[in-house]
Amino acid sequence: MIEASWLLFLIASIAVILTPGQDLILVMSRSLSQGSAAGVVTALGVSIGLLGHTLLAALGLSVVLQASELLFTLLKLLGAAYLLYLGVRLILTKAHSFNLEQTHSPSLKRLFVEGAFSNLSNPKIALFYFAFLPQFVPTAAAQPTLSLFALGVSFAALTFLIKGPIGLAAGFLSQWIQSHPHVLTWLYRTSGVMLIGLGLRLALEERR
Repeated sequence: MIEASWLLFLIASIAVILTPGQDLILVMSRSLSQGSAAGVVTALGVSIGLLGHTLLAALGLSVVLQASELLFTLLKLLGAAYLLYLGVRLILTKAHSFNLEQTHSPSLKRLFVEGAFSNLSNPKIALFYFAFLPQFVPTAAAQPTLSLFALGVSFAALTFLIKGPIGLAAGFLSQWIQSHPHVLTWLYRTSGVMLIGLGLRLALEERR
């Protein structure tokens, strides 16, 4: 029973993680513009952000978020504004700024923080965690809170194991793209438009 539940959890988690979204866009765009290390660090930040949502779900604070319209709206608008900021910044980035040696490129520490914040500021992820993880907690579990925490940590780790290699692989293309700045300009503008679209969708989306 427990083994089957974990297998189902792994299959469902992989499907969710591979679904295109703001995290995947961030990881790939950072990797393509600054190299594999940037993509992997961004993926790590995304995964750490998920640990924050794991704590929220395990401690039951997601229930408060779900019940409070004001708190949900404030956090939703904060996350949407951040996505819009990232999207506009990508669109306005000039082709000559894509050189990997530029000193003004975001540091790995900043990329890590951006990856984590993009998740922590999204209330939809908190609600997703609260709706998704409990489905895989055995009804006879002696410590359901601990089981929920273990599932959340496993999901975050699986996220890094999948998106980390994606960032690493995309980084191998960065040098070629660096020599074709118009390609990277198109990539950044496309990614920026997608992030703006995700931000607008998040801002306008209502709770279910």
